Amino acid sequence: MDGIQHIGKFLIIMGVVIAAIGGLLMFSGKIPWLGRLPGDIVIQRKDFTFYFPLATSILISILLTIIFWIIGRR
Repeated sequence: MDGIQHIGKFLIIMGVVIAAIGGLLMFSGKIPWLGRLPGDIVIQRKDFTFYFPLATSILISILLTIIFWIIGRR
């Protein structure tokens, strides 16, 4: 039964994480600097736009790493 309890805790934590990511995605349009950081690559031509949010991806990666490191220490 001990293994099933671990699976249950894992599923609850994953549900909370997925809900938090969903909330962030819903409100990401209200954060004006997200996606427009220095280091985000935007190439605009007449009929073509290429957007690669490099700095934003690095920032989100660092934040998630810190969050998961704090959660994992318990």
